[in-house]
Order: sequence, then C-alpha cells, then structure tokens
Amino acid sequence: MSFAGETVVAVVIFIGLCGVVLPVLPGLILILAAIGVWAFVVGGWAWLIFAVAAGFLGAAALVKYLVANKSMKNSGVPGRTVIAGGLLGIVGFFVIPVIGLIIGFVLGAFGAEWYRNKSIEAGWRGAVAATKAAGIAMIIELAGALFAASIWLGAAFVY
Repeated sequence: MSFAGETVVAVVIFIGLCGVVLPVLPGLILILAAIGVWAFVVGGWAWLIFAVAAGFLGAAALVKYLVANKSMKNSGVPGRTVIAGGLLGIVGFFVIPVIGLIIGFVLGAFGAEWYRNKSIEAGWRGAVAATKAAGIAMIIELAGALFAASIWLGAAFVY
C-alpha cells in the first residue's frame, strides 16, 4: 500500500479512536473497517493482523458490557436506569450538540432512579453509578481499540 493509502487508513483509525471517546461515531467499526481495507490491499499476512485486531475489538466490545453490567448490579442500579440515561443522552445530543449526550445521560439516569426510589439522594447515587459504569465501559473499549491500532501500526511499519 502506498504511503498516502496508509495515511488515509491511519486517519480513519484516529477518527475511530476519537469516536470511542466521544461516542458520536462508531469507533470500533471505523477501526475495523480501516484495518480491513488495509488488509485487503496488502493481502497475505495482513489478514492475520486484521484477525488479531478484530479479536481485540470484539473482546473489548464484549468485556465492556459484562464489566459495566456487573458494576451496575453491584451498585443496585437496574438496567432500565442505563437505558433511560441512554435515551435522554441521545435527545440531549441533538438539543446541545456533543456535551448534551453526557448531560442527558446523567439526567436520564438520575430521573429514572429518582422515580424508582422516590428520593433525590438515591437518584444521584444511581446517576453516579451509571456514569461510572459508562466510564469503565469506555475505558475498556478504548483499550481494545488502542491495542488494535497499535498492532496495525507495527505491521504498517514492518511492511
């Protein structure tokens, strides 16, 4: 692959990494697609790099849900609180671009727990627990994405 082609792949991977941190873009999918295009063009051994990167991305996607779910159960917050936070986060994203996602998520989780427990304190505890679980999930997803990007980068330099 030419230097310009690898630069485009690197830029798409970088955009995917940004999409993991700021969930506006499908970060893992962008990273996987960029490495897949690179493997298709390079061929041969590059498919092994693609498979390993896909393994890291898939593992991160699975583990983030398992860990976040366990974190939520340990704090006594039901899954519907996260769903309420997510739905209000989506609405918030369109009302206040980008930061509205975070504000809407926290307010949605707070509202769901407040309604469920009829207590403002319980609402905030639930909102904090949901936010921690979402943060942990993001860190796990970012770790998998960084491993995949690092493997590709090493292979791109070798090739």
